[in-house]
Amino acid sequence: MRIGIDARLTHYRQAGISRYTIQLVEALARLDPADEFLLLQSFRSREALVEHPSFVRRSLYTPAHHRLEQYTLPVEISKFGLDVLHSPDFLPPFRRNCRSIITIHDLAFLLYPHFLTKDSARYYGQIDEAVRRTDAIIAVSEATKDDIVRLLGVPESRVTVVYEAASSVFRPIDKQQAGSHVRERFGVRGDYAFFISTIEPRKNVPTLLKAFRKLLNDYRLDLQLVLAGEKGWLYDEVFQLVTDLDLVDHVVFAGRVSTSELVSLYNAAQVLVAPSIYEGFGLTPLEAMACGTPAIVSNVSSLPEVVGDAGLLVDPYDVEQLAVAMWRAVTDSELRKSLITKGLKRASFFSWDRAARETLELYHRLA
Repeated sequence: MRIGIDARLTHYRQAGISRYTIQLVEALARLDPADEFLLLQSFRSREALVEHPSFVRRSLYTPAHHRLEQYTLPVEISKFGLDVLHSPDFLPPFRRNCRSIITIHDLAFLLYPHFLTKDSARYYGQIDEAVRRTDAIIAVSEATKDDIVRLLGVPESRVTVVYEAASSVFRPIDKQQAGSHVRERFGVRGDYAFFISTIEPRKNVPTLLKAFRKLLNDYRLDLQLVLAGEKGWLYDEVFQLVTDLDLVDHVVFAGRVSTSELVSLYNAAQVLVAPSIYEGFGLTPLEAMACGTPAIVSNVSSLPEVVGDAGLLVDPYDVEQLAVAMWRAVTDSELRKSLITKGLKRASFFSWDRAARETLELYHRLA
């Protein structure tokens, strides 16, 4: 069987869907499948995502999310003779000459359309037709599956839940070494709370900044806040709020970080804070827990499903509750010990090898 995986997005950014694609491909290769895989990458990419005889790189000239994608992409794909095409980032609707699977990571664009730019609204506005034209859908959590069934009217039988997982590189390392690296690389002075994500409205960074200001004012905690991740969209408020709240000396913007830097940032952090308004899965708290770092997450969407009882859950709109959670996670030694132990155990429940096996089974069922 010949399986195509649309991996164009890995050239443009390393967050979210790109990381999902890379981890899935690497795990599929570890299964050493008899099938033939074509990795459909941007022509600007230099190398295949994995080195394996069953995985071959093929170039696509159509950029991801391009306005003419639904017309040019089928022409490019048709020459490959695929049996199954998997798009980790749902494709716009077009006629395919093979069976197709799309992964839907979340439906934030339907639940919170005011968070979208004009271009994002145009692209994601095609979801109904894209869902109608595909043969199967992978949801990354039960919460996302429920949203797909409820908001798009898709029968449950067409949606398969396949959980993501933290990469094996996210693990506990020497905390002192990690702290030294973070101080030298990013200029962090001492203890810090950590946030990692693309900076966009649904990540709820303004509430985090307000809670952090309250933490400094009311609880007199000597702590910095490190924000890592690329600028997404509608992020101006975040940078202005740092100034307005007089947090310039307390907040570090680390920007885009490498995987090795991220491992150090997780390990050296006192706590990972993910106060998102909505998440389809919530990979960052899972990575933090795999590194032995306590996690604070919102009590909404998939986050309670992923974290279970291994993290602190808060109302994403409650500034006081978030400030108290950060204070407890940093100062309560017994709570920290419990969260670290539970977090490591919870993170081990999720596995990319299992995700790859379940995805491969879906390919075979379709073909």
